[in-house]
Amino acid sequence: MVFLGFMQFSVLSLCFIVLTTFPYQASSRVSFGRNQNGVNPHLDDGICASAVIVHGYKCQELQDGMTWLMNPPEQDLPLILADHGFDVWIANTRGTRHSRRHVSLDPSNPAFWNWSWDELVIYDLPAVFDYVFSQTGQKINYVGHSLGTLIALASFSEGKLINQLKSAALLSPIAYLSHMNTALGVIAAKSFIGEITTLFGLAEFNPKGLPVDAFLKSLCADPRIDCYDLMTALTGKNCCLNSSTVERFLMNEPQSTSTKNMVHLAQIVRHGVLAKFNYVRPDYNIMHYGEIFPPIYNLSNIPHDLPLFISYGGQDALSDVRDVENLLDRLKFHDVDKRSIQFVKDYAHADYIMGFNAKDIVYNSVLSFFNQVL
Repeated sequence: MVFLGFMQFSVLSLCFIVLTTFPYQASSRVSFGRNQNGVNPHLDDGICASAVIVHGYKCQELQDGMTWLMNPPEQDLPLILADHGFDVWIANTRGTRHSRRHVSLDPSNPAFWNWSWDELVIYDLPAVFDYVFSQTGQKINYVGHSLGTLIALASFSEGKLINQLKSAALLSPIAYLSHMNTALGVIAAKSFIGEITTLFGLAEFNPKGLPVDAFLKSLCADPRIDCYDLMTALTGKNCCLNSSTVERFLMNEPQSTSTKNMVHLAQIVRHGVLAKFNYVRPDYNIMHYGEIFPPIYNLSNIPHDLPLFISYGGQDALSDVRDVENLLDRLKFHDVDKRSIQFVKDYAHADYIMGFNAKDIVYNSVLSFFNQVL
């Protein structure tokens, strides 16, 4: 079984894909298998109708994991893995287009948005793992991209998910962001973007909403930022994207996240440590954690015998090479035969999920890695 987590641009949200070797059926996932019927795709119809069934695969709806499915099927990692016998499960971060339901809260209620990626680590990722494992009885191979790597590493370091996990492949990992050099991201983080919008009482960080749009336009006034090339401004100079893929991507993105999540991500950039959310006020931190400063996620606690595949790019402005090297240093005591590292000189952040040559450069290596740990 494989489980993939990834981000929605420009807000660092995430989605998951889980792949198993048997065609289990469940209402809260996407299950792929070949189908002869097709439909006309519409983004608002959901991931199955717009990006899976149309390519001849059976699919049962989960959530919007569209970012993994921007290219033709022979270039998309979920469908490549499905063609190799894996059952694909996709879940999406709370707050994005198809993940806005709650047992008691409405997105118009600020309490709906009172979360950061800490809650994804503590609640959401374990809940998805629990559900998939209960349906399949199989241990999970996880694939994460961007924020999907962050919450996975944090979860592993806390001892979560380990009993249900077989291996993990991490693409463009962002455990550390001290050297992030994407112009828009750096200026936003240094502008205390989350704290500023919190002052305006904005719980939902919606890039397409008027308040955030106005703030982003003010950032774009900076001569260092070329907002006419949004993809590069966010991710670095990607080498291998088709213009049609970028156009389709920008139709789907960016999507909402919580302002608190943006604050937390900005804290990682500014403080240079991987820690839980900092409430700034010592009394608030004491109330939540029993100490003045938020606890650190100690990545060296990740079990040394957990099979890990890590791939990072030389042109990645979000997952800078120096930050990845910092991550690798935290994993220096990992069992040598359980750690596989790939460096792709020309790749930037988006190449990993939308690159037209990602199958040959990255996905075949991911597939080989999973087959080795079966």
